[in-house]
Order: sequence, then structure tokens, then C-alpha cells
Amino acid sequence: MTTQSADGPARLDPGIGDPGITAARQALRHEADAVAALIGRLGPQFTAVVDAILECRGRVVVSGLGKSGIIGRKIAATLASTGTPTAFVHAAEALHGDSGMVAPGDLVIALSASGETAEVCDFAEMVTARGIPVVALTGRPDSTLATLSQHVLDVAVEREADPLNVAPTASTTATLAMGDALASALMVRRGFTSQDFAGFHPGGSLGRRLTGGAR
Repeated sequence: MTTQSADGPARLDPGIGDPGITAARQALRHEADAVAALIGRLGPQFTAVVDAILECRGRVVVSGLGKSGIIGRKIAATLASTGTPTAFVHAAEALHGDSGMVAPGDLVIALSASGETAEVCDFAEMVTARGIPVVALTGRPDSTLATLSQHVLDVAVEREADPLNVAPTASTTATLAMGDALASALMVRRGFTSQDFAGFHPGGSLGRRLTGGAR
């Protein structure tokens, strides 16, 4: 494959013959496809989750384990910085006392691609018994976690993005994107402005840009 340069003759694509670049491009295609597939799944169930978060009198508590836990921390941080009081509770730590961080009036968002992660399901069962609603972000709407939850957002992917189809890659990207979609919807529903964001994020170059350099 050749590419045409604006400044000269066509050049050979540097990725030709490089299996690493081929695998990297394929990974990006799989991840892009996984995110694009979410668009058609946004409907009444997604709106119900947004409504539930807006009606939450306490905090949103995000929980997960492993790679899903890492994604959960990012979702919690994004929600918190865009007007939704949010905290992250590690699912394993929740079973050793940290479930006490969840109080009446809170809402839990539980992440598990399989929907069968034991610690996440146990945590969901614990808080559900206390009358605290659970939103599941899972790739299996018929899973144990889904049956324990009041709301389910489907983040299933056709395959993972890595060459072996085993590493959490496309699935974690899709879950992260669904979290961003929730944050975006909540920002619009709340009427959240750049000035509001600046109040939560005064530091760094972004804070200086939003506040006009004033500190």
C-alpha cells in the first residue's frame, strides 16, 4: 500500500510487512467497533439509569475488580468532576468492611464484563439487601450481576482487541465509553457548565484555560 504525500511522490506505507503494526491497527479497529456498537443500545434503559442517578439523594458508588476496577476508578473520577458526587469502592475491599462506605440514599454502579465476578456479585447482593439500587455495566445481561441489579447497561463486545482474544481490551474500552456517555448525558440534564467544571478543576493548564488564568 502506498500513500501520496502533499510534498512529493507516493511512499510505501511503513506498516507493510510489520506484524506489530498490523496487530495494532486491528486492535484499534476492534475497539472502535466495540464503542460504535454501543450507540444503538442507548434507549429507555439508559435514560432510566440517568434518571436514577439524578434522583440519587446520596452518592454514586462505583465498584469493580481487576481491569474493571481500574476502569471504574476512571468513571468515578469523571462523574465526580462533572457534577455527580461519586466515590470508588474496590469490590474485594467492600467484602472486608468497606461496604460500610455505602449508605442509604446512595446508588451503586457495579462493573463486571462477565457479570459473574464473585466479589462484585457479593457486593451487589449486600447493598441490594439494604435497599440500595444497583446499576450493572456488564457484557452479559443474563448474568448473576444483572439479575441482582435494578438497571443493566449492556457493554458486550464481539471480541477482545488483542490477537489472542483474551486480554480485557475492547471490553474495558466499551465500559469506559459507556461511563463517558453517562457523564455526558448527566451534564446536559443538570445544565452543567464550563464554569461549574472550573470550580471542580481549578488546577493545571485546563483550570487556567477555564478560569482565564485567574487563580
